[in-house]
Amino acid sequence: MKPAAVDFRILALAVQVTEGSDQDVPVLLLKLKEIVNSTSLGSKESQKIKQDLYYYNLVQYCMLVLKQDYSRLPGGWATAAQLSEILSQCCVGLEVKEDPEEFYNKLLPSAVDNLLFLGRRLQARFIRAIKDEEKSEFLRCFRTVTDAICWLFGGHIQLTECVLQNNHFLQLLITDDVETATAMMSVLQNILRANSSVLLHVDEKILHSVLDELVYKLSSTTNPVTGNAATKVLLSVAESYPQLVELLSTRYRGLRTLLSKQWAGKGFDRNLNQFSDLLYSESCRKGEMQRLHQAACLIQAVWRGFQTRKRLKTLPIAVTALQRSFRAKRKQELQHLKRLKEDETLKQQLQLQRQRAMRLFHERQLTLLEIVHAGQVDRYIQEMEGKAALTIQRHWRGYRARRKVHQQRQSLKQHKAAVIIQRAARKFLEKCQRKRKALSPWKEPKELTSAQKLALQQKASQMPEEMSKELHLQAQEKLSQYLLRSSLDRRAEQRREALLAQVNTDVELLMSAPSLMEATEKDLDVFMSRSVPVACKARQSHNTMLKYTRWPWWKKLGDEVMDDDMIPDDVLNTEFGSLFIGGSKSS
Repeated sequence: MKPAAVDFRILALAVQVTEGSDQDVPVLLLKLKEIVNSTSLGSKESQKIKQDLYYYNLVQYCMLVLKQDYSRLPGGWATAAQLSEILSQCCVGLEVKEDPEEFYNKLLPSAVDNLLFLGRRLQARFIRAIKDEEKSEFLRCFRTVTDAICWLFGGHIQLTECVLQNNHFLQLLITDDVETATAMMSVLQNILRANSSVLLHVDEKILHSVLDELVYKLSSTTNPVTGNAATKVLLSVAESYPQLVELLSTRYRGLRTLLSKQWAGKGFDRNLNQFSDLLYSESCRKGEMQRLHQAACLIQAVWRGFQTRKRLKTLPIAVTALQRSFRAKRKQELQHLKRLKEDETLKQQLQLQRQRAMRLFHERQLTLLEIVHAGQVDRYIQEMEGKAALTIQRHWRGYRARRKVHQQRQSLKQHKAAVIIQRAARKFLEKCQRKRKALSPWKEPKELTSAQKLALQQKASQMPEEMSKELHLQAQEKLSQYLLRSSLDRRAEQRREALLAQVNTDVELLMSAPSLMEATEKDLDVFMSRSVPVACKARQSHNTMLKYTRWPWWKKLGDEVMDDDMIPDDVLNTEFGSLFIGGSKSS
C-alpha cells in the first residue's frame, strides 16, 4: 500500500517525468539527487524517500534511461554518470516490503547490467577520444560509474556474483588502456573485499578468464600502475582462496619467474614479494609431492620387476613340478585302471576255475558213486569230509601264524636292535676295564665282608695309637717295595717279549729264506741288518690293519667301540705271528 504522507517534490517530479519527452526525462531525473541528499544517510526519512521513489517508479525510470545515447542530450555523458550515482544511492538502503522478489531478482540485476553497459560505452569513447579535455571528462565519468557499481554491490552483496558473471564486466577488464583497466581491477578488488567467497560460486570458465587476463596484463605491459593493480588483485585472490594458489602455480608455471625478472624494483615490491612467497611455497609443496610420487612410482616399478623376475625364474620349476605331478597322477590312474582290469580278469579266471573245479568234482563224485559199492558210500563221504576239514584247518593255522609273525615283526626288530646295542655296550665296558687294568699296576684287593669290616674296626679301636702308626709305616714301606718290584718285573717282561719276538722273526726269516744256490746279496742284507726285517714286518702289519679298516660295516658290526690298536689277534695271525708291536707279542 502506498504511504500516506509523500514528499510533494516526489509527486511533482513523477508528474513531470510522466508527461515529459524521452529527451527531457534524464535531465528531470537529476533532481533526484537533491531529494536524496536532503536527508541524512541511514535515517528513517531517507528510507521513506527511497521507498516513495521506488513506489512511484522513479528508480525504474532512472535505471532504464541509462541505455540512452547521451551524446545529443543536454549535459552529455556527465548526465549519465550522475544518473548512475543517483541509481546506486536510491537502491542502497532501500527496503521493499511489497513484492521484494521483483526488486531483488529483476531490478537490481538489471541495474548492474545497465551500469556495466554504460561503462563499456564510456570506455569506448575514452579510448577513441583525441583531445585531452574529452579524455579527462570521459575518464571522470567512467570512474563515477565504477564507483556507483561498487557502492551498489557494497549495499547488496549478492550482486558481486552477478557482476562477475556479466559479460560486460569481462569485456571491460579485457583492455589495453591503463586508466580504465586500473579502474576495473580496483572494482574486482572491491568485489573480493565485499564477498570473500564469491570466486568459489562463479563458473570455472569465468574464473579462468579473469585470472588469464590478470596474468596477461603482468606479462604484456611494463606500466607499473597496471602491474601494481594486477599484483594486488592476484595477492587478494591468493590470500582469500588458498586452494587457488595451486591453480596459479600449475596453470601459470613461469609466473614467479616473470614477477621476479620483470616487476622487481618497480615500487610495489612488498606486494610482489608476498605473492611470490605464496607461489613459491605452493610450488615447493607441489614439487615435494611430485618427488614423492615419482619415488613411489619408482619403488613400485622396481618391486613389480622383482616380482616378475622372481615368477619367471620359478616358472620353469613350477611347470616342471606341475608336469611331474600330472605324469605321476596319470601314471597312478593308468596303474589303477590296469590293476582293476587285472583284478577283473583274475576274478573271471578264478570264477571259471571254480566252476571247472566244481564240475570236475561233481563228475568225480558221480564216477565214484558208480564205482563204489552202495554200502561203502557213507564211509567214503566221511573220509572226504575229514580230509576237507584237515585242509581247512591247515590253511587257517598258516594264515594265523603269518598274521602273528607280521604283528610281531616290529617287536622282533626292536629286540634285535636292543641285542646289538647291549653287545656294543658290553664290549665298550670290557675295553674300559682292560684299559684300567693295563694302566694301573695296583691290583684291587678283594672286597671285605661286613663282618670282616666290623672286626677290623673293633681291632683298630683297641690298638694303641703308636702301634697303629708303626703298622701304617710298615704297610707304606711294603707297598712301595711292591710297586718298585712290579715295575722292574714289567720291564723285564717287556724285554723277554721283545727278545721272543726277535727270535720268532729270525726263525720265520730262516724258514722263508731261499737256498744257498738261489740266495742273492739282497737276501744277505736282510740277515745282516736288524732293521730291515723289522721294517718288512711293520709294513705287513700296517697293510693288514688297513685291510681290516676297509672291511664292510656288516663285518665289523658290534666292533665300533674298538680302537685301531685292538684288532683281533686272529686277524694279525693270518699275516704274521711273531712280530713285536707296541710292547705286546702276537703269537
